[in-house]
Amino acid sequence: MDEKELINNAKKGDHRSFAMLFRNHYPLLVKYLMKITMNPDIAEEIAQATMAKCVEKIHLFNGKSKFSSWLISIATNMYIDQHRKKKREREWNEGEAASRKLQWQMESKNEEWTDALAALSRLKDEMRIPLILKHYYGYSYDEIGEILNIAAGTAKSRVHHGLLAVRRELKVDEKPKGNLVKTRTNG
Repeated sequence: MDEKELINNAKKGDHRSFAMLFRNHYPLLVKYLMKITMNPDIAEEIAQATMAKCVEKIHLFNGKSKFSSWLISIATNMYIDQHRKKKREREWNEGEAASRKLQWQMESKNEEWTDALAALSRLKDEMRIPLILKHYYGYSYDEIGEILNIAAGTAKSRVHHGLLAVRRELKVDEKPKGNLVKTRTNG
């Protein structure tokens, strides 16, 4: 039975055809994944997940490319997604650790760690920095844009979205009354 027949039978739910397709392509897939992951355990994990996705999505294979190319495409996207997810987790963990360290340092100096500071610590830098510049130091959107090398409109948007995120975190429904605004200082 040639590959095209195997694929057509697999699309109809023939388990033996799936098994033959996997047996024919699994070694190629694992070798490819070992090269891009540099980790045999992760390569095996993604190869198995790719095969599972193949079973789920075989009806979408249109035959315009080689079956092996289709599998490699699925595997590559799974690897990229996994890599992004791990990066986000690592960044989140680092942010949490830095926030806890800052809280500990402030409290050990008898400085107040407020709910607002805790909420600010959970924002991404791209929103936290413009928000702090605007509401703690009173800079204009033009000045914030100049400091961060972004357009004033972008600065305004980031401040707005940062403020919304802080409000959600603090469960504040009313508009700000300027209580975050302090006079501009050099520090």
